Amino acid sequence: IMEGIMMMGVEGIKKTILHGGTGEKPKFVTGTKVTFHFRTQLCNDERTVIDDSKKAGMPIEMVIGNLFKLDVWEILLMSMHIGEVAEFCCDVIHPIVAKSLRRIAVGKDPVDRHIHTCGMVNMFAYHSLGYDDLDELQKEPQPLYFVMELLKVWTFKSWALNESGTCGQGNKLFKQGRYDDTTLKYKEAIMCIKNVQTKEKAWEAPWLRLEKMANTLTLNYCQCLLCMEEYYEVIEHTTDIINQHPGAMKAFYLRGKAHMEVWNEAEARDDFMSVLDLDPGMKKTIKKELAVLKMRMELKNEEDRLKYKAFCVSKHKLHGNSTCPTLYALT
Repeated sequence: IMEGIMMMGVEGIKKTILHGGTGEKPKFVTGTKVTFHFRTQLCNDERTVIDDSKKAGMPIEMVIGNLFKLDVWEILLMSMHIGEVAEFCCDVIHPIVAKSLRRIAVGKDPVDRHIHTCGMVNMFAYHSLGYDDLDELQKEPQPLYFVMELLKVWTFKSWALNESGTCGQGNKLFKQGRYDDTTLKYKEAIMCIKNVQTKEKAWEAPWLRLEKMANTLTLNYCQCLLCMEEYYEVIEHTTDIINQHPGAMKAFYLRGKAHMEVWNEAEARDDFMSVLDLDPGMKKTIKKELAVLKMRMELKNEEDRLKYKAFCVSKHKLHGNSTCPTLYALT
């Protein structure tokens, strides 16, 4: 076991190895996934614990260069061997307060999907990260201790490409109704595939293989978004795929479903007919979807008609108008 205090060659960071790791130091390139535990403590006599991922009962996963963009954390992890436990003292010159880390430390999705305003906008608007102690650190930064345990390092090929094949783990989470967990995994894999794709020559065989993987994951991601009622995001992502790949039948189908949910009748009908053109074997499914679309639109039109009639009756009573052609037309 190697113990001791050493400077890491980065200003404002001291490292103490509490338990040495094994093997050679991993290569931490962009897209590498790391699995680890962390504990955050104040630099006071009590070493007050702010966050502890072990309390959530599960380790944290982070993709180097992509997921949280908290550079100092990448510096800490990239100094470690697999199996190593180390304590880091970080000075105030490093930005070390992040709402996303608080959320994952207590076992939550780092992105609150029920808030459609980005965290940075919220912070400027309300001067708050949503947690009193983090707000205090944001206002008056102070040194912090981090205890990190590096559990596993996954190269891009060993995790993203594998996940993009059958998406077995994502499918399992989807069947369990764990849509937040599923979308997070899909997003990580998509980001990594796109990153690797930029290093390939566009439209050549390796690039096309990665494109197919990314599209498969994106469509699975959109299927989760449909269940989460994020219809406009589904329309955005599927449209991007269709613009690049007009033969993507599943993209037309999911976009048609999303259009139907937001009452875009003509667009939904066009997308469903495109599915039928691309795959006549979908005739039975599309016939059912078109029947549902017709029924939903008839119900909505009737509901709108009744609302408008009620509005006219209310207006008629308010103004005491004895003649209301619109009212008579609606009866």
